Amino acid sequence: MPLTNVAISKAKPTGKTQRLFDGGGMYLEISPAGGKWWRLKYRHGGKEKRLSLGTFPDTGLAEARERRDAARKLLASGIDPGEQRKATKAAGEERSANSFEVVAREWHGKQSSTWVELHASRIMLRLENDIFPWLGSRPIADITAKEFLTTVNRVVERGAVESAYRVLQNCGQVLRYAIATGRAERNPVADLRGALPPVKPKNLAAITDPTAIGGLLRAIDAYQGTFVTKCALKLAPLVFVRPGELRHAEWTEFNLDKAEWNIPAEKMKMRVSHLVPLAPQAIEILRELRPLTGTGPYLFPSSRSPKRPMSNNAVLSALRRMGFATEEMSGHGFRAMARTILDEVLQFRPDYIEHQLAHTVRDPNGRAYNRTAHLSERREMMIAWANYLDDLKLNGA
Repeated sequence: MPLTNVAISKAKPTGKTQRLFDGGGMYLEISPAGGKWWRLKYRHGGKEKRLSLGTFPDTGLAEARERRDAARKLLASGIDPGEQRKATKAAGEERSANSFEVVAREWHGKQSSTWVELHASRIMLRLENDIFPWLGSRPIADITAKEFLTTVNRVVERGAVESAYRVLQNCGQVLRYAIATGRAERNPVADLRGALPPVKPKNLAAITDPTAIGGLLRAIDAYQGTFVTKCALKLAPLVFVRPGELRHAEWTEFNLDKAEWNIPAEKMKMRVSHLVPLAPQAIEILRELRPLTGTGPYLFPSSRSPKRPMSNNAVLSALRRMGFATEEMSGHGFRAMARTILDEVLQFRPDYIEHQLAHTVRDPNGRAYNRTAHLSERREMMIAWANYLDDLKLNGA
């Protein structure tokens, strides 16, 4: 006779396992401890098998019968319901292992060895703040273009359009990695070209007028802040490296006798070592600074600890205290200043300038030049640049 809910409720455990049959191979198994499991007994491939249909009372009689009927339909189609359940579970585990966050962190781990630390941390912070909370647990192959757009539009809505473009670009990179590693078949981010509002062009503030450059240099000479910050300000226009490269400069990287600064690859944006020829004016600043900070690792140490570099806001704050507004001059502005004047006024070859800016310059065969390319010419350029700055400081344009 088929089971009833009353009969199941009245069934009590005994000293051995009981089986109360319902029909169609399904029965309720009651253990001596009182546990109740729904089971389905069936044959497939000539073998007798068992399939769990849930526990009572979490799975009631009606639901257990539905599960039995679904399993019997699979059997009628020649499918083993037990094997299908294993395959479904395995697929679910695989999809969980291939969630967007798992794949993104794997991609980031492989790529970060080629990035400077600050760049790597910024990318992960974007993903953690703007993508993972909404899409991180989703199987990467299932996420649609619309879902990416909805998520990234949250960034747009807070006014950070440029950040939205960057995080969307990172998502596209993760998808390309997923395709390459067999976790996705296509990149839906590519469908979103033109979907975000345009970014208004914003150039980093820089002083490029010769007369104004002279005024800036005189203001630096008159700076009343710490001697370490003043030396950083004086050296910045002479070497025109990126602000992070300047503040992380270490004494072991400098050869004052050869007038060279060798920046290791791990500190460079493109992970390629860079050589900066030093003009006599730069050497003079370094020799004056060395007695103060030369016993520690950094040229420009933090005021709190000589084991850490100066704050990334130190030079910017000094510029503001000297009266140069945000839209007038930035830490990166020394690079734009050098590029403009070296090209338009001093008329040095653009490839010499690009080399010295640590930009990738390729030969006619498409190969990147090494760090010592045109070294003698670049050394002459750096000396001419330093002399030009001295002339501006003393005489104006």
